Amino acid sequence: MQVWAVANQKGGVGKTTTAVSLAGLLAQRGRRTLLVDLDPHGSLTAYFGHDPDSITDSVYELFRDDAPAVGALLRDSDVPELAVLPASTAMVTLDRQLGAQAGKGLVIKRALDSVRHDFDHVIIDCPPVLGILMVNALAACEQLIIPVQTEFLAIKGLERILHTLQMIGRSRGDGLRHVIVPTMFDRRTRASIDALRSLRRDYGTQVWEAVVPVDTQFRDASRQHLPLSVLNPRARGAAAYAALLNSLLAQGEVPKLRVIHGHG
Repeated sequence: MQVWAVANQKGGVGKTTTAVSLAGLLAQRGRRTLLVDLDPHGSLTAYFGHDPDSITDSVYELFRDDAPAVGALLRDSDVPELAVLPASTAMVTLDRQLGAQAGKGLVIKRALDSVRHDFDHVIIDCPPVLGILMVNALAACEQLIIPVQTEFLAIKGLERILHTLQMIGRSRGDGLRHVIVPTMFDRRTRASIDALRSLRRDYGTQVWEAVVPVDTQFRDASRQHLPLSVLNPRARGAAAYAALLNSLLAQGEVPKLRVIHGHG
């Protein structure tokens, strides 16, 4: 079972779209896939038609002392081979409740270990803030995918997640494999072109060789509670994520962490 996390310490950069798109493609290829929503905002949970404000069986339950089995919390989706472990807004209280309790950074890793034989892939959608939930995601995953919107404010936020990776890497004793994915690229605008050029200049081989373009069909897919590759596999956005998935599956290794300072 491979565990990937999608994270950036800035919202609105395409995290949930990236998680849903990759998971949908994996499921369509016959791989049993689990999507885990670790963001208390619950965007991924809502994507699949569940209300994070009212849901009772969610990731939140895994942090209780009498936590249920993971299987009891899973929800099916309308995509064969794709299951969802939903979020609830109650998760926003976890940092305050748990404080510095020992072992709470490995809750998700242990939970996923218990379903290791049930899934081929797990993709975790992370919250945009550093706290107990992001620490859990980074401790559980083997590969980090960092979507970065091709605009300068989003690029400035990228360094925060790379600093977080550096800290996590020290505690893990290794560098977490990661790739930066340029998203929402609009080749008609100078701002998008300049931002992409800046990303490639400053982060080099850490950046995926292609881009995810702006595609209004992502919105149509979310309204249907389906990955875009299911709704319209020929859409530009779906094709881009298929290329990204092929790249991730083909590479046994992606660049180790290399934080470059002084660019923002």
